Amino acid sequence: MSATLSEIDFVNLQSVDPTFIIELPYATRNNFTHTVIYDSHTKAYLRRPVAEALARAQQTFKTYQLGLKIWDAYRPFHIQQLLWQHCPDERYVMKPVEEKGQMVAGSAHNRGCAVDLTLIDLQTGLEVEMPSLFDDFSRAAHRDYMECSAQAIQNRKLLEDVMTACGFIGLPTEWWHFTWHAAEEYPLCDLPPL
Repeated sequence: MSATLSEIDFVNLQSVDPTFIIELPYATRNNFTHTVIYDSHTKAYLRRPVAEALARAQQTFKTYQLGLKIWDAYRPFHIQQLLWQHCPDERYVMKPVEEKGQMVAGSAHNRGCAVDLTLIDLQTGLEVEMPSLFDDFSRAAHRDYMECSAQAIQNRKLLEDVMTACGFIGLPTEWWHFTWHAAEEYPLCDLPPL
């Protein structure tokens, strides 16, 4: 019998901090593939140290009357393969590689060490303005994109500053994507996020 995520030190994000808003576009058709990829009961998991660091970030954002909305966290390797089929462009989707039936390369999401997220206003519950929507595979998603409002730039910078201070590294081509600084210490995984 194979192990479960909780047996290999993954945790459900809402068990670490129930104030996280979890909204997984890949559990709906509202994503770049226009297909439902996750089961509707899929939960957001990360490795325990990563989840705890994200909870620290959440506490910092609350001092600004903001909170985190999670769009994606741990992603099984076979889901990475499916996303790669839809978007074989390593600026936006890391290429999953198997050799002799073994996972040898993939996304930090497949390690439980990456998270896609945005900020919400705690008073309204609405997302704050950002330079683009989630999974917008254009220049507008890049961290150095400046052809947007001053408010969007300020919000993006605050998100990056706090996440960086909590041990995460931003992806240059996706303002919403953050990888745990020690992601390579964890193996790729293909267990379902139930």
